[in-house]
Amino acid sequence: MQRRHILIALTAAASGALPFATQAQVTDLNDAINKAGRQRMLSQRMGKAWLALVQDVEPATARQVLDKSMSLFDRQLVELKAFAPTPEIRDTYGKLEGAWSDYKTALVGTAPGKPGAPAMLQADARVLALAHQGTVQYEAASGKPVGKLVNVAGRQRMLSQRMAKFYLAATLPVDATAEIAKARTEFLTAMEFLRNAPEATPRIKEELVLADGQWVFFDAALKKLQGGSSKPLQDVFVSSENLLSVMDRVTGLYSAIKV
Repeated sequence: MQRRHILIALTAAASGALPFATQAQVTDLNDAINKAGRQRMLSQRMGKAWLALVQDVEPATARQVLDKSMSLFDRQLVELKAFAPTPEIRDTYGKLEGAWSDYKTALVGTAPGKPGAPAMLQADARVLALAHQGTVQYEAASGKPVGKLVNVAGRQRMLSQRMAKFYLAATLPVDATAEIAKARTEFLTAMEFLRNAPEATPRIKEELVLADGQWVFFDAALKKLQGGSSKPLQDVFVSSENLLSVMDRVTGLYSAIKV
């Protein structure tokens, strides 16, 4: 079973089409937290894909990842703003619209290249901050323990992409060591929290075991020194997609809990 899941993830990563379970509109607050958290992830995944294009790493897949992530971000932004149950949440998503417009310009206004990297990283940080703010606000609106679990599980998706993004950025050069180390610590702490949650069903625990397996591959790739070969960059890109796929399923399972 575990091998089958790994092969599915590898196939999805190779095609650039991860099986994100999305509906046409936000159905409830758990779904809102899931999608709001996915926006955080997409901010980092788009940056990762853009940097992969700069480095000529998996260029065909990176282009698919960037295009599909931008389309999904656009769609979910409309849904989350429309669903917003309070003026404060609506205001956050109004601000996110403006930040997203600037980020899109950085991503596709010119061809990906090293001179544009500082502006891209600055724009993605602004989008990430507002997307996180919206997620926290939706969790507060839920007021239920499972809302926190959806938020934490969803944030793992973002951390996987953030670590990969900074690994790819390190050759620009950008001093990414501290950012990767911080994200690694946060990721491992959150995995313990998710494993020990009373709400964790047998299916969730099974998926978390698969996530642990994917983490081994991803963490090993992150620890490889970058040299003249592009292989370490490719390994980080692909393994980050595989880990993301599993953590998206975990987030969806927590989101489906109705208490």
